[in-house]
Amino acid sequence: MMSPEPLSEFLQYLALNSHKNNGDFPTLAVLSQELGISIASLREQMEVARALGLIEVRPRVGIRPQPYSFKPAVTRSVKFALSQNSGLFYEFSDLRGHIEMAYWYQAVALLKQEDLDTLKALVERAKAKLHGQPVQIPHEEHRELHLTIYRRLNNPFVLGILESYWELYEEVGLNLYNDYGYLERVWDYHQRMVNALCKGDFAAGYQAMMEHLKLINLRARGGANQRFE
Repeated sequence: MMSPEPLSEFLQYLALNSHKNNGDFPTLAVLSQELGISIASLREQMEVARALGLIEVRPRVGIRPQPYSFKPAVTRSVKFALSQNSGLFYEFSDLRGHIEMAYWYQAVALLKQEDLDTLKALVERAKAKLHGQPVQIPHEEHRELHLTIYRRLNNPFVLGILESYWELYEEVGLNLYNDYGYLERVWDYHQRMVNALCKGDFAAGYQAMMEHLKLINLRARGGANQRFE
């Protein structure tokens, strides 16, 4: 069995020092000497860390560690996959659905009254957009409703996948879908989910979520045939 590849010198340093010195890092020259690698190699390692969302590098500010998020790594990887085969978005959408269903009961048990109020407000805002003149697609409300349900899990891996899904959902173009009947059905499911949560009926909410995800996956299967740009 192969052992996992070790972290680069800079990632090891970052893991050990990201919470020290108020996040202020030495200059590249000092870091290079401390880590025993060339400045060119250090820059390459820092670029990997930046791509993973682990650091921010700004002129006159320097290197700043960032709170850990799984989203950048997932998003970049899935984007690469979609650039080769846009149909893979269906598989990613299916994964997201299974994750939401698997964590449903754990997530909704953590919701507070303020979260329920937010969910109700999102449904009301979305319905107002759908019934307004002109009709507006409530994509932001759709995204925020789902993420609100799972945000208190405090699980960076679950949240990273879900956040990445919604970012790519928008890039693939599914947020532009203009079938009014479809949108009405989606928000009817959301209304059922939120009503059930407000009553403490997690099983009814789960059923509405399951039916909703089947509808979303059918849409994703059709949308995945589009070219991913």
